[in-house]
Amino acid sequence: MYELPLSLLFLALLVSLVISAFFSAAETALVTLNRYRLLHLVKARHPGAIRAQKLLQRTDRLIGLILLGNNFANILASSLSTIIALRTVGERGIAVTAGILTLVVLIFSEVAPKTFAARYPEKIAFPASWLILPLMKLLYPVVWVVNVIANEILKRIGFDPHSASSHALSKEELRTVVAEAGAMIPERYQNMLLSILDLESATVEDIMIPRNEIIGIDLDDPFDEVVAQIRNSPHTRLPVYRKSIDKVIGLVHLRKILTRMAQPDFSEEALLEQLDRIYFIPENMPLHQLMLNFKHEGLRFGLIVDEYGDVQGLATVEDLLQEILGEFTTASPEVVRQKDGGYLVDAGINIRELNRITGWSLPIEGPKTLNGLIIEYLETIPETGISLKLFNHRLEITRIDGNVIKQVRFYPPTSKKEPVDREK
Repeated sequence: MYELPLSLLFLALLVSLVISAFFSAAETALVTLNRYRLLHLVKARHPGAIRAQKLLQRTDRLIGLILLGNNFANILASSLSTIIALRTVGERGIAVTAGILTLVVLIFSEVAPKTFAARYPEKIAFPASWLILPLMKLLYPVVWVVNVIANEILKRIGFDPHSASSHALSKEELRTVVAEAGAMIPERYQNMLLSILDLESATVEDIMIPRNEIIGIDLDDPFDEVVAQIRNSPHTRLPVYRKSIDKVIGLVHLRKILTRMAQPDFSEEALLEQLDRIYFIPENMPLHQLMLNFKHEGLRFGLIVDEYGDVQGLATVEDLLQEILGEFTTASPEVVRQKDGGYLVDAGINIRELNRITGWSLPIEGPKTLNGLIIEYLETIPETGISLKLFNHRLEITRIDGNVIKQVRFYPPTSKKEPVDREK
């Protein structure tokens, strides 16, 4: 090699630096590829993606090949630079040449190509796979020996080199992906996707209409009143019971019964003949299971019961869809925004719905309504006019009916009026 012309040595040095830069960029590009986009491209039969996926199936072999090529190029460059230094300036130039070469390798063969590859991984990884895949086959014996020795060392220190690392996203990670999608997913679709992800943790208690708000038909009422109630009802389905909703008999569908009511022989017996069966829902049933049950059974209505069989509320397909899609109207009558930035809130609102409307993060693990949350927090039934600080939100109880909080006013964050701090 000492007999080779200097021009050829400089050319070989340049080629070795280019090879080192190639392997550095390829390594970073392949490792930083978005795995989910890669799977999408593989399904679309993208040739570069298919080759890249083959390489990534055995990352130990891929890394072994890349480091083999990278280190070979760097060591060759070091040897060539030493020979060039000896032939040009003598032994005193070796140290200077080593410093210059280190800087050149760092900038042009490491930092610059890796930075570019990390920024545009597909532009590097897919073309590089054309060369790396055949090199993998050509140098397989050498790579295999290197991997066997490296894997054996890892085993000796307690690591399993063949344990598969999962790239599956957890629910919280998927929530972050959706929330950070930005302009790629419109906000209304983001909210829908996040609501679907929440179905697993939500139960029917989160969407149910409470027992005291259930409108049904009591057959112990005079029959004329029953008929008038059916004709004037704003709902298409009504539970039918005797004395108490816990003694429910069935479900009447107004579209079916109104035709029968037009006949002169319509009576209580005729009404009972038109009743559909009631679907009962355990109070802790997850929403995703309720959705599947409604679909399989072809139902749209169910009564929620506790462990003793007492009715706690009702749930409908409309309530379930509203949990996913949000309010069907542009404004919620339960939450009214005030001119000063505060809110006037119906205390019977579901906390999940309140969080969705306002963007707050009130806890949803315990009580399901704002009324229940305040009473649990105070550990007593408050009086009208009481102000408190609830999870960093300042509010005033403006209306109470019996033992139930009916209305609450939330102060705006910048309000100068400080309520009495009842925070524990």
